[in-house]
Amino acid sequence: MADTTHPAPPGAGHEGGDPSRRDILILSTVAVGAVGAVSAVWPFIDSLNPAADTLALASTEVDLTPIAEGQAITVTWRGKPVFVRHRTAAEIASAQKTDLGSLIDPQPDSARVKEGHEQWLIAVGICTHLGCVPLGQKSTDPRGDYGGWFCPCHGSHYDTAARIRKGPAPLNLAIPDYTFLDDTRIRIG
Repeated sequence: MADTTHPAPPGAGHEGGDPSRRDILILSTVAVGAVGAVSAVWPFIDSLNPAADTLALASTEVDLTPIAEGQAITVTWRGKPVFVRHRTAAEIASAQKTDLGSLIDPQPDSARVKEGHEQWLIAVGICTHLGCVPLGQKSTDPRGDYGGWFCPCHGSHYDTAARIRKGPAPLNLAIPDYTFLDDTRIRIG
């Protein structure tokens, strides 16, 4: 009988050609594809990172030396006003002797200041009712019924420990994370 099958193509005995050449072509194709995929996806991944201006505001240092006793300044941290007040002995005493049962959001003064630095109160200056900025940073500002801050928009009164005492605000002014670098400098954030 005669063979009716087609003749085998050249290189058929090697199962599709030279294995080392095929491996190199596959690896090269996969590598080029991976680089292309990463370069196509990278802009989207990079857009999830915080902006440079946000990173710059992640923490801020404040020099306390120019702030006299009884004065306050406002600094910006993460786009928010932060109140830095150098409290007087009378303001500290008033905050410490307050009956916690009379507070809307009970918190002792000691939980709102750093031990050994009770004269410094650092608080985010945003009213916890609707996000207004309370008055009380300037000596001519109204400070409310408790000598701290007063939000004229809706009538919230805060005491010298930035605790809500009267009005619609449900919570005390927030205390940001801060540390004393030395006796005259703090880092917020």
